[in-house]
Amino acid sequence: MSPVPQAFASFLAAVLVLVPLPWHWRARNIPTLSLIAWLFMVNVAHGVNVILWWGNLEIKLVIWCDIVSKLVIGANMALPAACFCLAMRLEGIAAVRQVKRSYSDNRRRAFVDLAICVGIPLIYMALHYVVQGHRFDIIEDFGCQPDSYVSIPEFFLVWFVPILSCLGTLVLGGMAFMHFFRRRATFARHLAASNSGLTPSRYFRLMTMSLALVIWDVVVFALTLSWNYRNGMRPWTNWADVHSNWLAIGRFPIVLVPASDKQWLYFIWWTVPATAYMFFAFFAFGRDASTEYGACIRWFRRHILRQDPDRKTASPLDSFAKSR
Repeated sequence: MSPVPQAFASFLAAVLVLVPLPWHWRARNIPTLSLIAWLFMVNVAHGVNVILWWGNLEIKLVIWCDIVSKLVIGANMALPAACFCLAMRLEGIAAVRQVKRSYSDNRRRAFVDLAICVGIPLIYMALHYVVQGHRFDIIEDFGCQPDSYVSIPEFFLVWFVPILSCLGTLVLGGMAFMHFFRRRATFARHLAASNSGLTPSRYFRLMTMSLALVIWDVVVFALTLSWNYRNGMRPWTNWADVHSNWLAIGRFPIVLVPASDKQWLYFIWWTVPATAYMFFAFFAFGRDASTEYGACIRWFRRHILRQDPDRKTASPLDSFAKSR
C-alpha cells in the first residue's frame, strides 16, 4: 500500500476549507474563520504524519509530535466551541436581541468570539497535561498521536466540555428555528434591520452547517468514548504515579495492531478530512461561492493571461454581418 491516497485526502481537505475564507474574512465571522483555521491545521498535520511514518516507527521530529498531539486535543474542543459560538450569535439575531450594534458592541463580541473559539481550546490543550500519561504515541502508518490516562478526570478534562458545547449548540439551534417560525413572514426584513449582513439563505446555511457539524461530533464522541472505555477506566492514584513515565514514547507496529483496532484507527483518521469536506460542502455551491469563483476567474484572466475579462470578443457571425 501507499500513503498517497490518505495524504492526498488530507491535503485536499486542507485546501478545500480555504475556499470560503475570503467572504468569511470580509464578514469578520470569527466562528467560521476559527473552523477554517482548525480544520486546515489538523488536516495538514494528518497528511504530514502519514507521509513521515508510513511503514516505520522511527522516533523523529519529537517537537512536531508534541505540537500535533496537543493540536488534536485542541481541535476536539475548538470545533464544538466554534459551532456553539456561531449558534449563539445566530440565535441572538433571530430573537431580536441583536439589533443595530455600535463599534464597541462589535468589538466586545469579537473578543468573546476569540475567547470561545481560540482561548478555551488553548486552555484545554494546556489542561491535557494533567491526564497525559506519557509524551505521545507513534502508530505505524498514522504517525504521532496524543496519549490520555483513561480515567474519570480524563473524561471531565478532555470530553465533558466539548460534549456540553455540542448539546448547547443543538439547544440554541432549536431556539433559533423556533424564533424563525414565529416571525417567518418578516424574517428577511428582520435580518436586514439587524445589520448582520445576513440574508435568509446565508442564515440558514450557517445554522444548518453548525447543527450538522455538532451532530457529527456527537456521533464521533459517543463512538470514541464507547471504544476508549470498553475495558473500563483506570484508577486515578496520584499525580506522581500517573506521570511517572511521562517522557516515554509509545510505539505500535501496525502488524501487531488487532484487526478491530486497525479498523477503528482508520475510522477515526478519516473523520478529520470528512469533517472538512462537510464544511466545504455547505459553502461550495451557494450564490456567494459562485460570485467568488467568478472573481477568481476574472483575476486569473487579468493578471495571468493578460486578458481583459470585461471586454466582449466579437464572434465570426458579427464580422459576417458587418461585411454585408
